Amino acid sequence: QLQLMESGGGLVQPGGSLRLSCTASGFVLDNYAIAWFRQAPGKEREGILCSNGSGTITNYADSVKGRFTVSRDGAENTAYLHLNSLKPEDTGVYYCATKWWLINCPRRLPYGMDYWGKGTLVTVSS
Repeated sequence: QLQLMESGGGLVQPGGSLRLSCTASGFVLDNYAIAWFRQAPGKEREGILCSNGSGTITNYADSVKGRFTVSRDGAENTAYLHLNSLKPEDTGVYYCATKWWLINCPRRLPYGMDYWGKGTLVTVSS
């Protein structure tokens, strides 16, 4: 019943920007912390950012600091990941995730997230 669905991925040139969406169903998104992960081909999944319903943001990856940020639209029950100044190494599948009654972002990821979207592919290439 608790479901997440990512969208918004695609092909973008280096230096470009993209906005990914994570739409929740079966629960009120603003009651939950939502974490964002990415997985490059052949690499382990990496936690990058998380936000709670109050707008507190936690960054877990120095590689995206200053380039990526997150936001929410409570009315649309949707969280957003804003990708800016994209680099080829940002290529990968991006996921949103949460855990049952995860109210605030954990100090570290992955924190045993048990609800995941299917991911959306971001390809950064010229």
